[in-house]
Amino acid sequence: MASETLSVRGLGGVFLQANDPVALKDWYAQHLGLAFTCWGEGTCYGLEFPFTEPDGTQAHTLFSIMKAKTPLPSPRQECMLNWRVADLNAFLTHLEAAGIAVEKREDYDYGRFAWIMDPEGNRIELYQPLMEPGTV
Repeated sequence: MASETLSVRGLGGVFLQANDPVALKDWYAQHLGLAFTCWGEGTCYGLEFPFTEPDGTQAHTLFSIMKAKTPLPSPRQECMLNWRVADLNAFLTHLEAAGIAVEKREDYDYGRFAWIMDPEGNRIELYQPLMEPGTV
């Protein structure tokens, strides 16, 4: 097993390429409630999710939407974003009222899941945990 200094400690960030970063940022803000800051003269938008490391160090995970260097095809299946939500039913009701189709739903003993697509064809997984992480 690798030592702690030679292993991944967490997710530093997600950097999503977009054909239209302004429109995609606006969609995530409107439908997922994310508040972005402009990081690059209208070509890059981001936000931080703060957390505390096990050793007490304050850290953050970044989520950024940036302008793609070349046009991207739709739909894209290179990655899927997983977002934790507190109440999946309420969240899906909100999305469906906005005309966003829910592709599929599945429930397991550890959590509830649903999948949607963003306007640029990126698949999004919504996840409502049924247990706190690290508990059995």
